[in-house]
Amino acid sequence: MDRTIERCREVRLRTYPDGMIQPGDLAIVETALPDIGPNDLVVRNRWFRISISTRLMANPDAQAVEGIPFPALKPGDALADGAIGQVVTSPPGSGFAVGAYVSHPLGWRDYAVVDAGRCVALGPAPIEPAAYLGHGWTAYAALTRGVTVRPGDTVFVSSGAGAIGSMAGQIARKLGATRVIGSTSTQGKAEWMTDELGYDAVILRGAGPIVDQLKAAAPDGVDVFVDMVGGEQLAAAAEAARDGARFVLLGALTAELNAAGAIIVAPVELDSFQLILRDVTLRGYSADRDSAAAFPAWIAWQRDAGLHFAGTTVTGLEQAPRALHDACEGRLRGVVLVAL
Repeated sequence: MDRTIERCREVRLRTYPDGMIQPGDLAIVETALPDIGPNDLVVRNRWFRISISTRLMANPDAQAVEGIPFPALKPGDALADGAIGQVVTSPPGSGFAVGAYVSHPLGWRDYAVVDAGRCVALGPAPIEPAAYLGHGWTAYAALTRGVTVRPGDTVFVSSGAGAIGSMAGQIARKLGATRVIGSTSTQGKAEWMTDELGYDAVILRGAGPIVDQLKAAAPDGVDVFVDMVGGEQLAAAAEAARDGARFVLLGALTAELNAAGAIIVAPVELDSFQLILRDVTLRGYSADRDSAAAFPAWIAWQRDAGLHFAGTTVTGLEQAPRALHDACEGRLRGVVLVAL
């Protein structure tokens, strides 16, 4: 093996956050490359994803959460998330050629030692990293497997400028929705959502009661709700639900981005009688848990869909801790990637 890669750099949790995660809660550490097993690839990472769920998993009382593809962290642990890289070394018979692009779950480091069984071969360059690492896959699965979008539907997407929401609005339109509404936190994001992502209307958190804004944006009601937020937005969507409305719940940012510290409790008050009368369905959904086998269908579908892969890319491992903080603060748009 090339001696220049006997060592690698990785990002570790230095200390548990006190409230919002800060760049100083993480540390970039140079360490020896892990021992290479007989079925391991050495991969030079080119991109990796930053997920706000990292904040939840960095809390001292964090527990494994189904649907979050990395474990709870304790100080000294290396962070992990989805990554794309090029194979540097490969064991005989693995089927992975040196130089080939693969996706795998060990981001947050420049070189990874990964069991071949955890790697997926990608096509030849050029690679669109957001297609593989972004959450367009989650939105696509939610809108084709979790619920079904029908021609003429009005679709409401909470956190419409986020990693999932920035793709969900576009995908809903491609699937036949005639009116697509999103929510976000700033006017700048709202303008970006209408100008570049094709949203018909945007509800602005802090600009008045969500329920009133949603009634104005969808006077005839909502058929499909893709929820990443919970709380007031879920309650407003339930009040605006049309007969036969379908809700797919993918996250609860009211809990994950709680100012006092990320939690896994997201209470909300709903009028269950109205949900029954209107035949509204609510489904908690995880694409990775419920529809993982459909990922190839997403890759094939998106090639011809003409989607805008919305995201923020920062360059260099050194920028990753700040990018995580900024993503959790809601300052970044779309999927957040680090290019190496």
